[in-house]
Amino acid sequence: MSLNDNATLVIGSGNYLTAPVGTDLPSDLMVPVSPWEAVGHTSLEDILSISSEGGEATTIGSLQNKSLRTKYSARTETIAFTLQQFDVAGLKLYYGSNAPILSNGLVGVPSDPVPTSCAFLSVFVDGENVFGIYAPKAEIYRADDLSIGDTESLAGLPLGVKPMAYGSNTWTYAITPLGASVASGATAGSPGSFTPEGSLAPANLAAMASVIATPTSAWTAGQYVTLGDVSKTYWDGDSWNAGQAV
Repeated sequence: MSLNDNATLVIGSGNYLTAPVGTDLPSDLMVPVSPWEAVGHTSLEDILSISSEGGEATTIGSLQNKSLRTKYSARTETIAFTLQQFDVAGLKLYYGSNAPILSNGLVGVPSDPVPTSCAFLSVFVDGENVFGIYAPKAEIYRADDLSIGDTESLAGLPLGVKPMAYGSNTWTYAITPLGASVASGATAGSPGSFTPEGSLAPANLAAMASVIATPTSAWTAGQYVTLGDVSKTYWDGDSWNAGQAV
């Protein structure tokens, strides 16, 4: 892996947004439009953390090889940040989506809280770089107990976001890579590679329309490149097709 100065990140500003479950990623992360809505003010110090549980390794063996394979348990991750807005929407994110609004305007704390289900997006800006974390489905609920320690700082509500698999997706959340552009060329192989070196694989077959194949003649049996959605495509001498050459 080569050095890429443009792939480093120093957060200058950011925002956290929610939308109904399944909402697509905004076409412009800098201008997310409805139904995406910002959650409000968040902590300047405790910007974001990601923790995980699970993923324990179990070694599976045979009589002839006691370390034949390694199997990993499922891993769940939690994205944490601190909300600093104590309005109704913020309190319901912390205490539960079923927190009732009482007749006197107070927010009741439910005895059997229900997390808020939504699509989640965080956007961070570093100069010209824009870094996003997107989950089409997530559950938001309190990540820690509420604690107000002094009179000098803004009080906060620690929130935890648990990304979840949505529909047929094999992933729970996605992250913007920095310092790379989408490939403009594809070289045959088993698998082949994209060019220029370090470029991103096009997202899907439709995104291959402008990609130049090398060689330009039909690829031979077994040759293909792997797309961003983990599907395969090959060049038949005239167009890109799903699968691998036969």
